[in-house]
Amino acid sequence: MPLIKKHINFMGKRKLALMFSIALVVISLAAIVMRGLNLGIDFTGGTLLEVGYQQPADLDNIRKTLSDAGYDNATAQYFGSSNEVLIRLAPREGEDKADIGDKIMSQLKQVSNGEAEQRRIEFVGPQIGEELRDDGGLAMIYALAGILIYVALRFEFRFSLGAIIALVHDVVIVIGFFALTQIEFDLTVLAAVLAVIGYSLNDTIVVYDRIRENFRMMRKGSSEEIVNTSINHTLARTLMTSFTTAIVLLALFFVGGEVIHSFSIALLVGVVIGTYSSIYVASSAILMMGISKEDLLPPEKDTSELDKIP
Repeated sequence: MPLIKKHINFMGKRKLALMFSIALVVISLAAIVMRGLNLGIDFTGGTLLEVGYQQPADLDNIRKTLSDAGYDNATAQYFGSSNEVLIRLAPREGEDKADIGDKIMSQLKQVSNGEAEQRRIEFVGPQIGEELRDDGGLAMIYALAGILIYVALRFEFRFSLGAIIALVHDVVIVIGFFALTQIEFDLTVLAAVLAVIGYSLNDTIVVYDRIRENFRMMRKGSSEEIVNTSINHTLARTLMTSFTTAIVLLALFFVGGEVIHSFSIALLVGVVIGTYSSIYVASSAILMMGISKEDLLPPEKDTSELDKIP
């Protein structure tokens, strides 16, 4: 099948893309350092209480009630609708976890004339929260290390570095987004970040596969032109995959309920950034490292021993 001529000069704009990526990464790192992540109860430990009301709940009144009960650092927010409230309580030493729910519900029922109804309650110890946080970070590092080895074996070492640069770029921006917006970062978001790594890598591998094929098939053209052509060859597939994935994630966000909002937001941001990075970051990285046709040509066979055979 004849090769399709390039029609979008992606690599001609790679310097602008580089400045854009650097700006996003710097903003993300600044947000992570200065604002930090709004870690959920999965990582910090504490008590999570979901309360239902027959009428729209008054959050200010609920917060005052919690403060009067001695929970000054408690947070209360709507959960799906104004009739559902999610309350988070930091862990306190010397307090029986089994009594926390009864104590809080007793106070809330008094101020709501008995309308408050406990829907669920969860307890997470601070030690377990720390272990989950550490294990999650290690899981991310192991995933990146495994990807580095896989891509190096399948393609070429510069391709593996390019893939890792793109993945680190995506992870930092997604985490920075949560630091900037202060959306709660819990285990579902961590799972979404790991899923973003897999999604972005898959997209990058498709582009790299076509780049490798075109480096071997196209006799004419510079490295930049071949990379450009390869991106255009895979552009329809990349956009279609991203579009269909985004439709599913939007459905999860609007219909899936409050519990899965953070997960779907993380994946939506990750899909957009992952699509961008597979086009610009991963491909630009191998060009900056000087990839050429000679690097991807199969090694010549040693025929010296065959020539000696009579």
